[in-house]
Amino acid sequence: MATKEIQLPEIGEGVTEGELVKWLVKTGDTITADQSVVELMTDKATVEVPAPFGGTVKELKFKEGDVIKIGATIVVVDDSGTGAAKTTAPQEKKEAPKAPVANTHANTSAPVPRSAPQAMTASAPQVQPPAMDVHVLATPSTRRLAREMNVDINHIPGTGLAGRVTREDVARSQGAAAAGPATYAPPKFDVVPFASQQGQETREPLRGIRKKIAENLQMAKHIIPHFTLMDEANVTGLVNMREELKATAEKKGVKVTYLPFVMKALIATIREFPKFNSSIDDAAQEIVSKKYFNVGFAADTPNGLLVPVLKDADRKTILQLSAEITDLAMRARDGKLKMDEMKGATFTITNIGSVGGTYATPIINHPEVAIFGMYKIQERPFVVDGELQIAKFMNFTVTCDHRLIDGAEAGRFLSAFIKRIENPGVLMMDMM
Repeated sequence: MATKEIQLPEIGEGVTEGELVKWLVKTGDTITADQSVVELMTDKATVEVPAPFGGTVKELKFKEGDVIKIGATIVVVDDSGTGAAKTTAPQEKKEAPKAPVANTHANTSAPVPRSAPQAMTASAPQVQPPAMDVHVLATPSTRRLAREMNVDINHIPGTGLAGRVTREDVARSQGAAAAGPATYAPPKFDVVPFASQQGQETREPLRGIRKKIAENLQMAKHIIPHFTLMDEANVTGLVNMREELKATAEKKGVKVTYLPFVMKALIATIREFPKFNSSIDDAAQEIVSKKYFNVGFAADTPNGLLVPVLKDADRKTILQLSAEITDLAMRARDGKLKMDEMKGATFTITNIGSVGGTYATPIINHPEVAIFGMYKIQERPFVVDGELQIAKFMNFTVTCDHRLIDGAEAGRFLSAFIKRIENPGVLMMDMM
């Protein structure tokens, strides 16, 4: 009997482990090359892992719920006599998982020591150089350069902001290779001892998407100097416009919320203030200005906060945006988002108003430089020329990266947005 081992391959930039959600095969099954054998939840998305070769499944090395390191053997396969008489009908060929981006809120945070990935067997090529530890801060281009130079980025001391490894650090590391690997020294945080009350607590590992959210938010708050500006808008006209559009949308099977209107008003405002559609490349110390509009929106899911992205939102109508928002939000809750659907955002909107809340101070989705918040609509009295009137108001916030955006500019930005959202006629002209 000739056996081969299937190892967990690299399934994304910076991904070092995944949680086993469900086996797609069982012992005794005959599998073909490229057939999916396991469903895995990483800290960024849920993916299916295909087999690199066919044969008969002899052993499944892990059980559902286990956390598996990249490079670990997951399936043992008997490939003796593999042929047409032995194999089952091939499934539709699936693409190997591609690298997701964190659009669960930023990149990485304070480190926790991790063991290196388990070694590959001779049946599969060994990954060289070693996969980057998830806690090493570096841009995708820097990681790519390290791979091309066959340099282990895990042992390069970062000189960039917050200990980020730069391209220059990678280039310098080859000259220092003879002196041995350097130790990466990321920023340290004081940890308060946890007081436990035995018998009255339960514990579970912080892992998967929840762990990534924790790391991302901590990193974003550590790197970005946040400030938040708040204001309110009379949205009575917007409420009436949406009511008029609802009947038309329902005939087309589309549910219209306030989010696509806010997106359109924001896009028009960002055209006036393009700095809000940029980011800071911390490693290169450069401002990256973007001429496209990919809008991320925070989606509340059973697994935690995800940020689906509407690509080229400026080119889509209110109905198109509404349909896409509904689809992305539903698949986010079901854990069915594709990796590409959570990356590439140029700015993000959080809609806490759908579950309540008057104001909040959202954390920026690094490397973006601002995040926009919209809150619940309330009917309130207000005074116009000494007369008391009743109108519908919605609160808005804009949280900015103070390294690039100053308070006065944020104030002008928010005022320009409110002018549009309070005057649907002006908003419609921007959309034409």
